[in-house]
Amino acid sequence: MEYVSYTCAPDRRRMQKVLWRQLFVLDSMMSLLEGLESAQQLMAQSCPPQPEGGARGRWKALKVESRSGVEETEALLRSLQDRIQQIHDRRHTLTQLAQHLHSKRQQSEQLESLLLNTQNALQSCDLQLAQLRAESEVTLGHLIEWQRLRDELQVHVSTTQDVMQINLLAFNQSELCVELRPHTSSDLLSNELEPLRLSVTWSHDDRFRLQVSEGTAGLAEDSLTGRRVELSAALLEVMRCFVGQAELLSEIKSLRSSFAIDWHPAQRLLVYLKTASLVCQLEVEEGYPRVGRARLLSVRRDGQHVDTSGLKPPSGELRLTEWLVFLYSSPLL
Repeated sequence: MEYVSYTCAPDRRRMQKVLWRQLFVLDSMMSLLEGLESAQQLMAQSCPPQPEGGARGRWKALKVESRSGVEETEALLRSLQDRIQQIHDRRHTLTQLAQHLHSKRQQSEQLESLLLNTQNALQSCDLQLAQLRAESEVTLGHLIEWQRLRDELQVHVSTTQDVMQINLLAFNQSELCVELRPHTSSDLLSNELEPLRLSVTWSHDDRFRLQVSEGTAGLAEDSLTGRRVELSAALLEVMRCFVGQAELLSEIKSLRSSFAIDWHPAQRLLVYLKTASLVCQLEVEEGYPRVGRARLLSVRRDGQHVDTSGLKPPSGELRLTEWLVFLYSSPLL
């Protein structure tokens, strides 16, 4: 806010003096004329005496009074200006204080939000920690179970190593694949046999499943199930069957190098392909070659049955090798 100074310049003061004098003369003339009834009375009346001090004294008195009023006004204006400045300073201080309080409030809100997020994160960490503890307990239980299973498998390995050679093919959390080669009475026969491949799977209910891979040793694909404590007995049973057919399997293996044959262990059927169109089927009984025997089951040419009544083998009971040699050399086929 700007304030106009009331201090007069020298020219202005001089003009004011002239105006005051003219106004004083005019006022005196108006007072004189108001008391006269005619112009002749004005002409006949003598000039009134000048008042003591005259107009100059009144002018000086008015000047002093005016100067005093100006000084008082200027003093009041300065006081008012100081108060206005104080108000502006207080307003600026209050504005800064309000901004500071607003900033503090925002910081407080941010801290509250951060505290809430920290509490939520802490609760989440507590939940995850509880889950990890539960998982660690479950894992520890599985580890103890695996250690017990490992001990049992070591017992099974020790038991079976007395009668066979074991090669580990694969191992994971739920399956064990091994290759077994039995120790037969004849080392030559044992070396001729293809190894037996087995897979053992187990579940969390303490049960196992023993699977024989088809074609690995000429045995039929089969599976045994039971409780885990019965695994050793199941392995020995499979090996007993395998060793019991050792002579048959060895003979079939040697025949494959000379004849086009295919062995079906599930049906105990030997298929001999003499030519592209002539197929002979021989059935092998259980216990062959010591108890059971091999016999010709059928002969087919282009899918049609061939009469075999004219086929007369040289002896009553023939081994598989003798049957194949006989069929190969027979002029009737």
